[in-house]
Amino acid sequence: MVTFDHRDPGTPEDAWVAAGVTERPVPLDVDAVDELFVLAAHPDDESLGAGGLVHRLAGRGVPVTVVVATDGEGSHPDTEPDQVRTTRRREVAEAVSVLAPGARLVLLGLPDGGLREHRDQLAAWLDATLSLAAGAHVVLCAPWRGDGHRDHRIAGEVAAQVADRRGVRLLEYPIWLWHWAEPSDDDVPWEALRALPLDDAERATKFTAVHVHDSQVRPGLEGPAVLGVEMLRHAARVAEVFVEAGAEPAARESPSGSNTSLGRDFFDRFYAGRHDPWGFESRWYEARKRAVLLAALPRERFRRGLELGCSTGVLTEALAARCERLTGVDVADAPLAAARERLGDEVDLLRLDAPREWPDGTFDLVVLSEVLYYLDDADLDRTLTRVIGSLTPDGVVVACHWRHDVPEYPRGGDDVHRVLRARPGLAVQVRHEEEDFLLDVLTRPPVISVARAEGLR
Repeated sequence: MVTFDHRDPGTPEDAWVAAGVTERPVPLDVDAVDELFVLAAHPDDESLGAGGLVHRLAGRGVPVTVVVATDGEGSHPDTEPDQVRTTRRREVAEAVSVLAPGARLVLLGLPDGGLREHRDQLAAWLDATLSLAAGAHVVLCAPWRGDGHRDHRIAGEVAAQVADRRGVRLLEYPIWLWHWAEPSDDDVPWEALRALPLDDAERATKFTAVHVHDSQVRPGLEGPAVLGVEMLRHAARVAEVFVEAGAEPAARESPSGSNTSLGRDFFDRFYAGRHDPWGFESRWYEARKRAVLLAALPRERFRRGLELGCSTGVLTEALAARCERLTGVDVADAPLAAARERLGDEVDLLRLDAPREWPDGTFDLVVLSEVLYYLDDADLDRTLTRVIGSLTPDGVVVACHWRHDVPEYPRGGDDVHRVLRARPGLAVQVRHEEEDFLLDVLTRPPVISVARAEGLR
């Protein structure tokens, strides 16, 4: 999953139109379709991604089945999930009736954000639904596997597996790609895109269906609108754009290659035009994680600290209050500029391509927060060698990493911490484990507890 924030303005639709998003793709051929099955990860995906296709084929008398994997109850975290669930189920039922009166609607009710853990159940339901298909030309339409949203990726992968097993044609619809990507990005599968031009009546019907999802397009349910202005403009195009099934989408999931470190170009593209892409300043998850990390530090004060991958300096600011001197390092210019604006001269901020470049001196605190999973095997080994080589005899290493799968990254958080804990010369003093992240505090052996260090035992 590509990391993005739906609250950001995103890439303007004008940029996609200028790049020819409705003109460059090969026209989509749907002349011979006997039955259409649409898989949505969440209520509203069916309207945003494939509403025009659904309406056109239904208008021809083609049987349509819409399968919605989750109820989207996580879209408004400050509202009771059952209330969100009820609202979104009602909305999707009404939207499907607008697009295709008489279509079959299947609501699976799997957990929002949890499709990876329910992959087998989703596959079984989808397989059973497709088993009802009649006719030689069956189309399965599902979220694009490279869309950047975890549930979309899993839904797309499951759809591809089932389509292959059943021998049906697969079309994939991007939704969030138009939000986080730029037309020039390598992530955009231009050669695999197919366009379905929509006439005025089809666009009007799709517009109505999208806006039936009132909880997503307008403020409400104790929260702001989920879909911003540009996202709604993407959905209102004169053509719907799909990815034709094949090897192309899977091959593009990892722009830098699954075995290659992500370098400066990746981060320059990621930060371009984005103030707070990780949500460091806006998400309670990030604020709480910082508090857990800071509480896990075994000493109140440190002489000289190093933060690798300091980004925009939010964690850096908190670490600076615990260090007499602190150095922050990042590979990209944009986040460092934001960090300098935040911190001024309070911290030494350096643009270095670690581990090839490394700051001078030694450190009694090294913080590796959400950074090591960007590294391939060789660079991870070099980085840990550099860390240990610059660590004072009483030095402390803190590592904290996201545990969930991100296809673009060469490795996962669990793997990072497995390698780190096995590294000679370091021993674990604190280990904190949650579903979402791991936190390890390591020192040179022997480990001395905080209570023993203060003479309490």
